Amino acid sequence: MKLRIAVLAGDGIGPEIMRQGVAVMDAIAEKYHHEVEYKEALCGAHAIDVVGDPFPEETLQVCKEADAVLFAAVGDPKYDNDPTAKVRPEQGLLAMRKKLGLFANIRPVQTFKCLLHKSPLRAELVEGADFICIRELTGGMYFGEKYQDNDKAYDTNIYTRPEIVRILKVGFEYARRRHHHLTVVDKANVLASSRLWRQIAQEMEPDYPDVKVDYMFVDNASMRMIAEPTFFDVMVTENTFGDILTDEGSCISGSMGLLPSASTGESTPVFEPVHGSWPQAAGKNLANPLAQILSVAMLLEHFGLTDEGTLVRKAVDASLDACVRTPEIQVEGGAAYGTREVGAWIVDWIKNSK
Repeated sequence: MKLRIAVLAGDGIGPEIMRQGVAVMDAIAEKYHHEVEYKEALCGAHAIDVVGDPFPEETLQVCKEADAVLFAAVGDPKYDNDPTAKVRPEQGLLAMRKKLGLFANIRPVQTFKCLLHKSPLRAELVEGADFICIRELTGGMYFGEKYQDNDKAYDTNIYTRPEIVRILKVGFEYARRRHHHLTVVDKANVLASSRLWRQIAQEMEPDYPDVKVDYMFVDNASMRMIAEPTFFDVMVTENTFGDILTDEGSCISGSMGLLPSASTGESTPVFEPVHGSWPQAAGKNLANPLAQILSVAMLLEHFGLTDEGTLVRKAVDASLDACVRTPEIQVEGGAAYGTREVGAWIVDWIKNSK
């Protein structure tokens, strides 16, 4: 297969982890005789510094012409700490989602047996947790009408029926492919937008008779994720709730550096780690590349390359079992491995696998 990949490394640790993701993709391409063509493009704070736009038109065109986007992270303290900044790196991420029509963010949450002790939750609570959070990406308060002056501010949480139907359909179909259990998360006891979500989900239920559907208020869902994460199979929710819940879910594994994601919709899909740009670690060879590498696995699987994706996952598991890990997940007294060393070990494992 021939794949054209847009590479958006972004800010902070982005370029470092991206190099490892591309190296893994190259190892897979060599092993399975695929052809991969890369085209790099600017985004985030780096793009602001160079052209004044966090998601310039040229980057949009590179993404549109690609089969998939491999994305790392955006963000920089000089913008985070300036509440008056008119242009911010994160605006580029929102623009990419909107302009590519990426309405569904797919975030797997899973635990690794050898890392259960790294979770802030007790091992007996998180062992066996394996669920998917599906977050609507292009509607809600993030994109609704906004206003701010010195005394008043508001954000409008607006959703339309077509927006809700298409994301719920993604949720139902994922549940059908997994364990036939869907949890719709809302705040229907307070918010009109949530009541519309719940109404439409109930209307769609008869079309998926093999899927068991739960309805859960977001505050209850956030507590249930901590108290009983194994309860969930597939969770679907709106943009703001999803942003919060997916970050909460990512902590179950013990490190945000372990979990990938995919954003899909009307145009080129984007595959990215769930963590941020961690600018304080940039250039220090500390960042965990596994989420970026597992994003490569999700990319391969998206195009039906199941064996290739499975091999990447096996290589990641092997690195963890061999204690080839970056500092935040290394065992006490374990050898020191950095971003580059973990990536190189995984590439060698893939190349030498039978």
